[in-house]
Amino acid sequence: MTSPAIRKNALERTIRKILAETPLTDIHTHLYDPAMGPLLLWGIDDLLTYHYLVAEAFRARPDLDYDAFWALEKREKADLIWEELFVKRSPVSEACRGVLTVLDRLGLNPRSRTLAPFRRYFAGRRVEDYVQTVLETANIARLYMTNDPLDPEERAAWERGFARDPRFLACLRLDSAVMGWPAPVGPLRALGYRVEESLSGGTLAELKRYLHEWSDRIDARYMAISLPPSFRYPDELSPLTTLLAKAVFPAARERGIPAAMMIGVKKLVNPRLRLAGDSVGKAQIETVERIAADFGENRFLVTMLARENAHELCVAARKFRNLLVFGCWWFLNNPSLVAEITSMRLEMLGLSFIPQHSDARVLDQLVYKWEHSRDILARVLAEKYAALADASWKVSAADIRRDVRILFPAEV
Repeated sequence: MTSPAIRKNALERTIRKILAETPLTDIHTHLYDPAMGPLLLWGIDDLLTYHYLVAEAFRARPDLDYDAFWALEKREKADLIWEELFVKRSPVSEACRGVLTVLDRLGLNPRSRTLAPFRRYFAGRRVEDYVQTVLETANIARLYMTNDPLDPEERAAWERGFARDPRFLACLRLDSAVMGWPAPVGPLRALGYRVEESLSGGTLAELKRYLHEWSDRIDARYMAISLPPSFRYPDELSPLTTLLAKAVFPAARERGIPAAMMIGVKKLVNPRLRLAGDSVGKAQIETVERIAADFGENRFLVTMLARENAHELCVAARKFRNLLVFGCWWFLNNPSLVAEITSMRLEMLGLSFIPQHSDARVLDQLVYKWEHSRDILARVLAEKYAALADASWKVSAADIRRDVRILFPAEV
């Protein structure tokens, strides 16, 4: 008789094969259509100067002056980070391991003492060809960008127009339009939207006009905002809460698209680290529950940054069918935590969640983030399917393929 361990190993091999062969949709990235030019980051220097690695480099070099580091050219920063994190010590962190996975899958030798061979490789690549290489290697059918019309460089690309790559779908980012009010008033007025600092007059209607017009222009498939752990709903004194409740959520409902809330980031706890200076805080699950209850006709994509919120969010999703939990975001995107959280979600939500997104800011990261995520998901699913087999419920390869398609929908 075949032992349970052997059966589980065989099952895991089947799951790995199916996951590797299935093209997936990445529902949240910070990547850009290659036609948008320099907005799309790619290559070894962008990969190494990603803010995860910047923060780690400052830990390796506590004597490193912040201003001196930021004054370096990008290539110089990359050289420093490679020397400190890959040459002087073993690159055991997930961010470092990710760089090694990318280099290895591209056929490069990650044991190089310098970046010269990697730079020669990327210097010979056209971005359009490299996009194809990365998407094929990661087996990503399409991905969602994060698009902010109030960013002058990005808006210029949309206004001049370009031939869209159909694999790069748009998501309208809300942060710059509603966070820190009245800071967004000037940029919105500059685009012709008649908004007031006091939210009086037609401000809410004008903000809705902005949301509709730019959603039309970029063909936004959902709206998204990153929220601090202090965010509360209801809160009649908060301009942010008012703007979301009276403009954003109604506009999303009218368009029939989800509103994504990514909750728990504390911005710039160390501003000297710039993008690497954000931190995490535990949020109030009651806020998510009240929003789901009061806006029952809206669909919400929700992820929370604090591990302590992960269980609460699963419970909330069991109570509100308009909440779709997605991904292990940012500080949770580490193998031990991804495995724990994905296992819990399968136990509590079945297949009614999206296990992962990449949050990639550099194109190359798709390679490692999705390989590592598939590896973890294969192990977790093998455990769950093996448990079903113990109850005389056996799954076929066709069942597994169907379940993977449910977990990773083509569109949100």
